Amino acid sequence: MTPKKAPPPAPAGADRVPQSRAKRNDRPSATLKDVAERAGVSTATVSRVLNAQGKVNRETEARVSAAVAALGYVPHAAARALASRRSRTVGAVTAALDNPIFARGIQALEHRLEQSGYGLLVASSNYEPARELKQVRTMVERGIDAIMLQGDSHLPEVYALLQRKGIAYINTWIYDAQAPHPCCGFNNEQAGRHLADYLLELGHRDIAMVAGVTAGNDRALNRIKGVKAALKARGLELPPGRVVERPYSVSDGRDGLRALLSAPGPRPSAVIGGNDLLAIGVMLEAQQSGLTVPGDLSVAGFDDIELAANISPALTTIHVPVEEICTLAGDYLVARIEGRPARDHVSLEARLVVRQSTARPGAPPRGQ
Repeated sequence: MTPKKAPPPAPAGADRVPQSRAKRNDRPSATLKDVAERAGVSTATVSRVLNAQGKVNRETEARVSAAVAALGYVPHAAARALASRRSRTVGAVTAALDNPIFARGIQALEHRLEQSGYGLLVASSNYEPARELKQVRTMVERGIDAIMLQGDSHLPEVYALLQRKGIAYINTWIYDAQAPHPCCGFNNEQAGRHLADYLLELGHRDIAMVAGVTAGNDRALNRIKGVKAALKARGLELPPGRVVERPYSVSDGRDGLRALLSAPGPRPSAVIGGNDLLAIGVMLEAQQSGLTVPGDLSVAGFDDIELAANISPALTTIHVPVEEICTLAGDYLVARIEGRPARDHVSLEARLVVRQSTARPGAPPRGQ
């Protein structure tokens, strides 16, 4: 049987399908003009709807939205930024994304910016000034229109860069009427003094703090200053051995109380946490050590996170109006981007919320 001859090799490139014959799955992208024609409006009207600029009646807005959905239209961000000289993007550098109070603030900021047609870029500095500077530079390179910062402990290079590029910014979580930079928040020193005054009025004289780390953190430093001022006004002091600095976590709060209890001298009758997570850690460690809260030890915090009202005993704390701070910061930044007037210094109230974790020294536990 004569074997079949193998077919001659195909010419080089014969296995390639010509571009004209290749099966193409991509369709031409819809344009702004396509959306306008489908909705029966001008391209200017489509732009106003997409950018949330100017008044457009609901029926027209609905037609434009339906046309966008039907055509799968996606605005070209780069082209839009070139045309408007804006990216419609705001940056935010927060101290820590794993802190519930900061997470709530970022959520409030994002919601307000979205209502105004802006997006949000977020980074976490972990209270490291050099890291913050790097993040700000990266955001500026990406073309942000404005940025929200926390506190006022920023390297001079941060302000110089933002001012040189003409980028609007605002410091949050702080308020100082004389500050050279825009700010929106509350006076941390006054809040610390208010909390200490409350404990002093209950009769506490030996007060200690498990504070946040003060390096690169003006908020933590000013809260300590406020507690010291309240004690000094009554002829008392907050000696170095009565202040321990720890990062902001529950386990750090437990470690902080262990350090205070192991120090020489009498046990404090009240401990203030630099934030609620530290204060909750103090409470848990106290209970683990056989101390009752507030019978043996009163405990108070800062922030008023959701857990503060739901732990047992519920935590006395300073309520920080985080949603309002970040919403107003967003309003300020959008106004500055769009050339509208806005207040550079906004003061909000950080109020005391008294719950079951504080009582007069030596008071019997509630229910006894």
